[in-house]
Amino acid sequence: MSALSSFRPTRLAGRGVPLPKLHVPISAYVVDCAVYVKGVRLPGRWTHDRALAEVHQRGEGFVWIGLHEPDEEQIKGIADVFGLHELAVEDAVNAHQRPKLERYDDTLFMVLKTVCYVGHAQPTTANEIVETGEIMVFVGTDFVITVRHGEHSSLQRVRRKLEADPEQLALGPAAVLHAIADHVVDSYLEVTGAIEDDIDEMEAEVFTPRSPMDAEQIYVMKREVLELRRAVVPLGPPVRKLTEGYSSLVPHEVRSYFRDVDDHLVTVTDRVAGFNELLTTLVDAVLAKTTMRQNNDMRKITAYAAMISVPTMIAGIYGMNFQYMPELQWRYGYPLVLGVIAVLITALFRVFRRNQWL
Repeated sequence: MSALSSFRPTRLAGRGVPLPKLHVPISAYVVDCAVYVKGVRLPGRWTHDRALAEVHQRGEGFVWIGLHEPDEEQIKGIADVFGLHELAVEDAVNAHQRPKLERYDDTLFMVLKTVCYVGHAQPTTANEIVETGEIMVFVGTDFVITVRHGEHSSLQRVRRKLEADPEQLALGPAAVLHAIADHVVDSYLEVTGAIEDDIDEMEAEVFTPRSPMDAEQIYVMKREVLELRRAVVPLGPPVRKLTEGYSSLVPHEVRSYFRDVDDHLVTVTDRVAGFNELLTTLVDAVLAKTTMRQNNDMRKITAYAAMISVPTMIAGIYGMNFQYMPELQWRYGYPLVLGVIAVLITALFRVFRRNQWL
């Protein structure tokens, strides 16, 4: 995205006069704009209005425009040309939407959450594992408009794959919607596979004796799994609607492809639910392990305190300074007392060791 998009008006020093807002053309937000006829991309560079005029003139084909984080002012021109509903446009600009599918007159509007696995050295030290973004898709009879939020949600690979399969692309805008949904759900499978490896590593760490694993790191992973769940689970009903003939914009030939997407999504949903249960079990295991470690420490402290109490008690008795005390004037009284102390401590040590307190 152009660095100009981050420009904001400021005030002149000492005057309180706002600087004029720098106008950024819509081309700064357009990643690609193409016209497809019978599954083949027409050559040349297109603006959004010229592309739609070309399709109307030919009476066939469709336009696919890709946008990356446009603001409301910049997308307004495209919305006016393609007749996009203002509520859908507002959602596309503001982002932070739940996955959903809405129908506005003769246009479909779908929101998909994208996810990306954040690489790290060890899952036990990572603060972020899942990064999310969004893709909004407008689908009409002769156009597809995608609005992306996030750096990892590029659709260039999807576009190239479709352009290499003209037969699939000839099915129209619904085929593009399917390819995007399939791409997003496949990324879910990749991320869940990586997270599964991390959880396996954490599980091994938890059950390793004297491991430094604590509940805090598991809660971090649990939070990231929850972020993934928010992207995956709400997408189920919208995808199912597309398989059931929710709109005439999705022909029968494309609905069968969405059934495959739905199957993969169910698999991901089951995995995420399993991750949540397993992490809850690991938290309980860490807490139980911590409790056992504390109990072992308390038993050791108690055992040493019991052994120390023997010489303390005997020394306390002989330190009372009474004139008449047993063996006080005996030549071997002192060695005898030391021997008794040593015998008693040794006996206590053996008892505690046998009972695994030491």
